[in-house]
Amino acid sequence: MSFTVYLSGEIHTDWRDEIKRGAEAAGLDIAFTAPVTDHVASDAAGDHLGETESGFWRDHQSAKVNAIRTRTLIEKSDLVVIRFGDQYKQWNAAFDAGYCAALGTPYVTLHSEDIVHPLKEVDAGAQAWCTTTDQVVETLRYVLKD
Repeated sequence: MSFTVYLSGEIHTDWRDEIKRGAEAAGLDIAFTAPVTDHVASDAAGDHLGETESGFWRDHQSAKVNAIRTRTLIEKSDLVVIRFGDQYKQWNAAFDAGYCAALGTPYVTLHSEDIVHPLKEVDAGAQAWCTTTDQVVETLRYVLKD
């Protein structure tokens, strides 16, 4: 079985690469997609549309341009992995989880135990909660098992 997996969330660590390496080592047939992970580029995604009068409108413009990619790739995914890191609040990742829930797209969360409480609603909608990338790979291995 072949799968498309969208890797959403935190962009400051190499968790995406860990999952890709683990899936490749396991011989899993997975096409991975992701948002733009260059923070500066993501923040500037809408700058080509013209100058704005405030930071709010710049962020608003860029969020809409980024949403074209995010929504399209989530809609084409069989599964979404949503990573919540420890250093920053990933409000966009929480939005992606809600979008998955609304679409009926299965998602798995990946985060440490110390943020279980603030993510209780997000985790309640997830098909699994993982604390390590190895657990994500094992989940993928099971789902894709012949």
